[in-house]
Amino acid sequence: MRLAGRAWSLPVIIAVASSGTALAGCGSPPPPVTPGVVRVVAGENFWGSIAAQVGGRHARVTSIISSPNADPHLYEADVANALAVAQAGLVIENGAGYDAFLSQLLGATRHRGRIVVSAQRALRAAGPDVNPHFWYDVPRVPRVAAAIEAALARLDPRDAGVFAANLATFDRSLRPIEAVIAQIRRRYRGAPVAYTERVPGYLVQAAGLTVKTPPGFAAAIEDGVDPGPGDTAVMDGLLTGHKVKVLLYNAQASSPVTVHVRSLARQAGIPVVAVTETMPSSFHSYQAWQLAQARALLRALRG
Repeated sequence: MRLAGRAWSLPVIIAVASSGTALAGCGSPPPPVTPGVVRVVAGENFWGSIAAQVGGRHARVTSIISSPNADPHLYEADVANALAVAQAGLVIENGAGYDAFLSQLLGATRHRGRIVVSAQRALRAAGPDVNPHFWYDVPRVPRVAAAIEAALARLDPRDAGVFAANLATFDRSLRPIEAVIAQIRRRYRGAPVAYTERVPGYLVQAAGLTVKTPPGFAAAIEDGVDPGPGDTAVMDGLLTGHKVKVLLYNAQASSPVTVHVRSLARQAGIPVVAVTETMPSSFHSYQAWQLAQARALLRALRG
């Protein structure tokens, strides 16, 4: 699903300003609480996890969207989010319209010297219909991590060596995920699968699998509307006709349509792999989360 932000009204901005935070036209916010520690705000907790690993003890990271029970496309930013963004030296956004609420917060606050890292820009992802779920593109996530490292080094040059070392450690930690993806690609290249929406699209692509979901069906679910009758019929037929080996299901943003699709898959004996948009609290890191999902896909294909 696409994230939708609430339009910021004048009373809200005034409320934030009266709390002592500098907003647009009001100067810079207070300096970091601890010297040598960069305040970082990430729109989503998976980017926050990566920033925390690269920054280590020299970064204080706040993730705006972190609840695994939240439906991301219904998210509404609040005053606490505005405070965090106003005080941050580094803000990390996903881009591609996924977290437009963060653009609103950035526009409503000003911090001299603040750096904004966009995953979309780091990956040079363009086009009118680009898949915004960049964090599932594990082979290219190091580019975003490198952009975060460079920003931290600019804000805290004295600890640049620490950030560089932490980045190298992070990059190495992705190897187990890449190994599972390579195993899927080697054993099941071209295998037909379906998903309710494009959340795991980059993972599926990297694994060499073939997506059978009608593009119109996935786009409708992503936009929070019901798919057309034709696309629905095709999607149902993929499952009842056993034309796919796995269904990848966004467990975080379900609807009557996607619940119906999941039920059809289970009735047909097709394995269902749950994926989520934000990192569940049961995982201690971005890598652990993505590794678990890649392994679940591998097990489902074996089954």
